[in-house]
Amino acid sequence: MRFKLTLQALHKPALLPFNYQYPLSSAIYKIIKSADKEFAAFLHNKGYGEGYKSFKLFTFSDIKTSFLKNGDRMQLQNDHAELLVCFYIPEAAENFIKGLFLNQQLEIADYKSKTIFQITQVESLPSSHNNKPIKVLQPISPLVVGRKNDRGHYDYRSPRDEDFEDCLLHNWIEKLAATGNADEDTLLNLRQKVSVNVRLFPHPPQSRLITIKGGTDAETKIRGYTKFRLEVTAPEEMIELALGAGLGLYNAQGMGCVEVV
Repeated sequence: MRFKLTLQALHKPALLPFNYQYPLSSAIYKIIKSADKEFAAFLHNKGYGEGYKSFKLFTFSDIKTSFLKNGDRMQLQNDHAELLVCFYIPEAAENFIKGLFLNQQLEIADYKSKTIFQITQVESLPSSHNNKPIKVLQPISPLVVGRKNDRGHYDYRSPRDEDFEDCLLHNWIEKLAATGNADEDTLLNLRQKVSVNVRLFPHPPQSRLITIKGGTDAETKIRGYTKFRLEVTAPEEMIELALGAGLGLYNAQGMGCVEVV
């Protein structure tokens, strides 16, 4: 399920760090926890799946607003913004999620600045906009794809790399396996039937280096890409999973949120 949140900044000037993804993720978890501690703990601590192959199956888009660069901050040019928040959960939970966010406040803060947004409207969006067997997906937040090296760390892949599609598809299939909605035979067949092809624009994909937990011992830098598209052939359930949970890695940190073009 996908929800568009309309936000209004409560104070001016409204400043956001360019690396706002981690504090925004924390703010979303805080809202969920205030209404449903068990669901919040499930998303934050465990997720779907067993052991190290667990996934949060939740993501969010970049904040959509006009801004100017002010040092390492984004200075908003008005007090309005939009944000997509996505979950891979049953449709029966739609009213619960809408009620969860409406009239709540999102506090995005780090060591240097704090901006508080009032959520003034929550709109549920259709997940898939057409019934065509081939769909074109476009990232609306950086899409992070990688392959683990011998040290257990990710070597990040560009949409121009030959194994980009294979790495992305592998992770996508793992997400479906974590939901428990597909047996081994189904997963094996999907690997043969699902296809992913990168469509590049005339200009190169845009690379973004994102810092998570900046200034702490747990600081992590990840690299994602936008400004490209994916032509995918997949069952509707796989498309719904991509739209609800995101594609690639670090979805719960706001990476890999996609939309149907």
